[in-house]
Amino acid sequence: MTSSRYLATFEEKINYWQKGLAAINEVVVTCGEVQRSWSFLESLFIHSEEVKKELPNESVKFIGIDKDVKTVLTDAYATQKALDFSTKEYVLPKLDELQKELTVCEKALNEFMDSKRLAFPRFFFVSPADLLDILSNGNAPPKIMCHMPKIISAMETLELLEEGVRPFAKGMHACVGKEYVEFTTELKLLGKVEIYLQDVIDTMRSSLKDISMKSLKKFSEIDKESWLIQDPAMVTLLINNCSWVISVEKSFANHPNDSKSVEKALAAQIADLQALIMMVQGDLAKPVRQKIMCMITMDAHSRDIIDELVRDGVTKVDEFQWQPQLKGMYDAGQKDFVFRIADACLNYGYEYLGNGPRLVITPLTDRIYVTATQALHLKMGCAPAGPAGTGKTESTKDLASALGKACYVFNCSD
Repeated sequence: MTSSRYLATFEEKINYWQKGLAAINEVVVTCGEVQRSWSFLESLFIHSEEVKKELPNESVKFIGIDKDVKTVLTDAYATQKALDFSTKEYVLPKLDELQKELTVCEKALNEFMDSKRLAFPRFFFVSPADLLDILSNGNAPPKIMCHMPKIISAMETLELLEEGVRPFAKGMHACVGKEYVEFTTELKLLGKVEIYLQDVIDTMRSSLKDISMKSLKKFSEIDKESWLIQDPAMVTLLINNCSWVISVEKSFANHPNDSKSVEKALAAQIADLQALIMMVQGDLAKPVRQKIMCMITMDAHSRDIIDELVRDGVTKVDEFQWQPQLKGMYDAGQKDFVFRIADACLNYGYEYLGNGPRLVITPLTDRIYVTATQALHLKMGCAPAGPAGTGKTESTKDLASALGKACYVFNCSD
């Protein structure tokens, strides 16, 4: 209408509406942004004791902001009409001022979150909304259990024993497959959230290490069928790998006196594999069946390796065909489990993996294992290349599972 040649007749009305509509637009946009920031920060600065304690000045300032926002919104609700409310002189300047003050509070909050991320680095992999929820409920451990899979990817929740103000953690339930692992030491969830979450990770690792040590001892003392069902799946697979390495290296040591020792190791491996297949044909609980199927996958690969060693006439530990295999062993000097492959020696990580399926190991997987572990050994990166869907990411994740390491996947698009 302002471009009409009859503008002069209606100029006053047109200017009134032009200013009015522009005011409505600005007020609606600014008010929307203020409400979003305010409602997001309100639950933290007013309801979270942790934030009040860490950011006392901003919390006091926020009480004033909260009061002003509520006054403006109450006035808007009372006025009802958008045009009448938006053209009030105080509204837009007040909203702009509130927006600036909320930005200052938000900045302080982001700095506070960054300090928590530096104190407990796994918070870098948790979204800001989830992190704030964890921090604001930090004093009530049962309330943050829903976030445990974001911190330890295979853990569903902790088994808590309520006692006094803070509970004890007795063990952990898996969200990968079905499994419960009891901690070897009870853990009282004390202190700030980032401190007791680090304690949870330390206890998880030490418990899995203790269970692995006991399992290694039990392996030689009881029959395999009983041993199989006692420990967490990842421990069973670790000790199974170690026992295979011991049997192969023992056959190499016996070779000068017994020319058929490696072939005997192959026959023993095939007999073990057949025993596992017979077990799967019987009636088993689902978690045990899953565990044995993973063992069959691993043992089939182990059988193929020994078969290759027999075909190529390999009889020494330092021959090339044996060196690039991923070999788990117990290092008595370190009192720890390590994996050796070619030049690399990597400590087992004891990151909880649950009771999920494992990939079939192909010759290409073996080559990726050698490349990736040598890269880790040389403190370098590794970049598997190839078309989509060929298993680059899955092979990397499977290597992490074999070594008991935490593995994070990011999709870095352009």
